[in-house]
Amino acid sequence: MAAMGEKGDSGPQQATTAEEFVAALRDLKERSGLTYRQLEERAAERGEVLARSTLAEVLGGRRAPRPELLGAFVRACGDAGRADEWIEAWEALARKGAGPTAVDERARFPVNVLVNILRLRVPSRVVVVAMAVAALTAAVTAWSVLSTGDAGDGGKAGNGGDGGPAAASASVWPRLPGGRVQIRPVVADGMCVTDGRVRGYEPLVAVQRPCGETAPQETLLEPLGGSNYRIRWYHPDHGRACLKALDGTAVAGLLEPWEACDQASRFHIEPTGADGSRRYTLRVEGQGCMAVKGAAKTANTAVVMRPCEAKPHHVFVIEPAP
Repeated sequence: MAAMGEKGDSGPQQATTAEEFVAALRDLKERSGLTYRQLEERAAERGEVLARSTLAEVLGGRRAPRPELLGAFVRACGDAGRADEWIEAWEALARKGAGPTAVDERARFPVNVLVNILRLRVPSRVVVVAMAVAALTAAVTAWSVLSTGDAGDGGKAGNGGDGGPAAASASVWPRLPGGRVQIRPVVADGMCVTDGRVRGYEPLVAVQRPCGETAPQETLLEPLGGSNYRIRWYHPDHGRACLKALDGTAVAGLLEPWEACDQASRFHIEPTGADGSRRYTLRVEGQGCMAVKGAAKTANTAVVMRPCEAKPHHVFVIEPAP
């Protein structure tokens, strides 16, 4: 592993655009030889918070880096002596209005929004960060998930030929549990839907892992009206996040936790099987139904969106968490 700051590394002062700055951050992580989880743990040893899901969004070009995150990240990578240099370099880009280009094909904010943010000439890093967060939240490419009506649900298939199992009638609709829940795939005994990693995609996504290994993360259902819910995860270290079905190139169908819950997916939860069985299908309009990839029973298999089918790997038990 190369020593931090040695000649030839892509340091922060060489970056002239936001794209180059993020590339330098990725290079710093690569040279550290550490995984996202290891970086998070190193930061925690220093009493700092470096949520790996947030860091993955920054290094993927989907989130503007906050000064406190930059400092924690650089120190965790072993380059503590240059932490201030990295922060100052990012602020310098903001002051001189260096326009970025898209840094990832899965970028979740329009380039022109960040260009306008970087053109703001303000004296305080706090103001820069606050306005960046507000602008990105307002301008992020959003799904239409804010409506709470049930028009078009009625147990019917979603757009794009998602035809799925018929929903049970309202008269026998089983009440979903409140508070903390477990979402368990029918095909994989002892497994629960929780966070994990899949090959080819750095951020955390939904996978199945042994239910006993999900703590301290908690899963809750956020009612949106009728049979519509958001799936919310909460971790005492990372805060809350809600699942969003991705539709970008090479990641279509993956379910990723997003801190911006108002931009997350809206799941229509439909009972299936005998009344009282607590078995459900979970559908997102236009993207199909939640399913265990390949109907696998092994741990760390991705839980993804697939065209709805009346098959066991599309069915999940939802019950109160122990």
